[in-house]
Amino acid sequence: MSGGSDSSMNKKTLPDVAKESHPEKYAPIDWVGMGSIELPLLLKHEDGVYRIPARVDAKVSLDKLPSRGIHMSRLYLITQEVLSKNELSLELLGKATDEFLQTHAELSTEAYVQVQFEAPLIRKALKSDNQAWRSYPVVLSAFNHVGNKNYFVEVVITYSSTCPASAALSRQLIQDSFKQQFGKESVDFDVVHSWLGTTQGIVATPHAQRSFARVKVEVSAGFHYGLLIDVVEEALQTAVQGAVKREDEQEFALRNGQNLMFCEDAARRVKEALDQRLEIIDYVAEFSHVESLHPHNAVSHISKGKRLRTFNENF
Repeated sequence: MSGGSDSSMNKKTLPDVAKESHPEKYAPIDWVGMGSIELPLLLKHEDGVYRIPARVDAKVSLDKLPSRGIHMSRLYLITQEVLSKNELSLELLGKATDEFLQTHAELSTEAYVQVQFEAPLIRKALKSDNQAWRSYPVVLSAFNHVGNKNYFVEVVITYSSTCPASAALSRQLIQDSFKQQFGKESVDFDVVHSWLGTTQGIVATPHAQRSFARVKVEVSAGFHYGLLIDVVEEALQTAVQGAVKREDEQEFALRNGQNLMFCEDAARRVKEALDQRLEIIDYVAEFSHVESLHPHNAVSHISKGKRLRTFNENF
């Protein structure tokens, strides 16, 4: 009898309860997987490639052969291998879902992946040569049904909204103040001009508030989230600013005055802009005006079709 040991004899077969098959017990499940996987992503910008932290959701359907569960580790390893080592794009997310299904061919017909991160973008000041970094919350996702893929981009834009009703009430008070100061007498232009530059001349100002547009679109695989940010900010005209000089702040005040809007107005502005973009297949959006007058928010919703709105129950 040999004193050596055969490694094959000592090699154990580890149990895998996920492979247990009991048709009478295990019903199909819509989605199974992992949420908020910590992962660094590679984002390409004009001045280089950045590695930023992100959270990833990776899921597949459990709808074929009756099985207790999926192969969680396979999803995890694919996200680590595919998403962290390549430049982030919607195409890359589609590739990950293809691999999800390939490794779950006996279990799944659908796959889903979503990445959440803060996108750093340089934004120019309104008037001066200043520029500043801004961080935009972005969510990219891909849905795969037996090889047929749909892609989605979601962004959050912070902007200023000045109340039209408050502006009208303020103008009336300014008119009343002018009447009290000058009455019906003939007035000198220079005197009036000087008076308008005082606190007595502008006795009231309309209330404004920081507001948020959350916009989700269905697009083709080549779409970049930066384009959606540009489209929404251009439609609203009052996106918040980073580094500013006095001329930038004055321009911002002018833009607020020329773009008075309720939450309904903001929704219609963005809807018109999105409808003009042929590369946007579908969209849903929410606009929240965090009121400075009230302790509650004013909120509006828009959508192009019911499919995307139904797909994401958060909207």
